[in-house]
Order: sequence, then C-alpha cells, then structure tokens
Amino acid sequence: MRTHFKAALAGAGLFALAACGGDADDRAAENVEAAAEARADNLEDQADMAPNETMEDALEQQADNVEDAGEAKAEAIDDADDARMENSR
Repeated sequence: MRTHFKAALAGAGLFALAACGGDADDRAAENVEAAAEARADNLEDQADMAPNETMEDALEQQADNVEDAGEAKAEAIDDADDARMENSR
C-alpha cells in the first residue's frame, strides 16, 4: 500500500512540475529586476542624505545605472527563454 501511495505522490509531483511550464525563468527575471530596484531605491535614499549636491548627483546616477542594468538583465533572461521556446518548436 505504501508503495502505491509513494508512486501516486511522485506522479502527482511530476504532473504539477510539468504543468508549471517555464515560469521559473519569469520569476527569476522578476527577482533580478526587483533586487536591482531595491538597490537603486537604497542609493536614492543615500542621495537624499548626501552632504553635497555633487555626491547626491553621483548617487542618483549610480541608482539609475543599477536600475537600467537590472532591467537589461531581466530582459536578457526573458529573451533567452523565448529563444529556447522558438528553437524547441
């Protein structure tokens, strides 16, 4: 009885895994973008507390660069998945 239960449980797990499709890369792209945005937000907060305008501008530019890089990396992750999907057809 236990063997049948284990087999049924394993089959259900594989079925659930197959049903989820390629969402892992979408979640990865979202996580990369969210992490970059959080880092950019921290840099902007530091810019708000900067002792002078030059430092404030530098921190804001760094925040923009971090956010742009995060968006580019997330897009690359999505594009890589799209290319795999196109090649598998």
